Amino acid sequence: MKWRSLEEPERASETRPLRQIYAERKELIAKYVPADIRATHERAVEELKQSGKIERALKPGDRAPAFELQDQNGKWIHSSELLECGPLVICFFRGRWCPFCVGQMEAMNAILPQFRQLGASLIGISPQTVHQSYLMSDQHKLRFPLLSDAGNQVALQFRLVYRIPEYQQEVYSRAFVNLPFLNGNASWELPIPATYVIGRDSQASAPHNFIQYASVRPDYTERPEPTEVLHAVPQLLP
Repeated sequence: MKWRSLEEPERASETRPLRQIYAERKELIAKYVPADIRATHERAVEELKQSGKIERALKPGDRAPAFELQDQNGKWIHSSELLECGPLVICFFRGRWCPFCVGQMEAMNAILPQFRQLGASLIGISPQTVHQSYLMSDQHKLRFPLLSDAGNQVALQFRLVYRIPEYQQEVYSRAFVNLPFLNGNASWELPIPATYVIGRDSQASAPHNFIQYASVRPDYTERPEPTEVLHAVPQLLP
């Protein structure tokens, strides 16, 4: 499941703007994917926009839930431990089968050193199994944890979960995107792609984690530029 066209060159470290990477992938989809299938995905995106779920997702100023999930190597990662070291950047993504998720993870990976220079941790969260996360991490040479959110339990706490409509399930099945296999359950549920920057308020009378930055995009072909996310981190530094 290597999301690169023969027309798209390999890059050890993708440093171009994400919008440029996405534009190229959209051109390839327009060239090779039949119009009726593209229309099906566009319909699903529009219905998600109209559902009201975006407005209900956690936003800046909200408290951030604590969680613990397994990474691609089966190691348990605790959000509380990461936040003790500094800000936490979370990318909720759909899975390794999605070329736009792959593009975002590679783009975030390219500026990972800059996040680390600021003392921030970066993680990706998806409903795919630990094994699928391992394959994605290995294939795309990702240097940050990919956490397996079985049943979208953490995404539910961030109010990001939606169910893929049946007409779109049929399209995915025909394209060999077997979500029940990839995610280890038959729910056909995914997180809305979202990126958060979370900090720790240890000075409050009741210390808690809070959301500094949030980008929740109902259109899976749109994600924030990594530099935009990076710029939100210094606001959390002492």
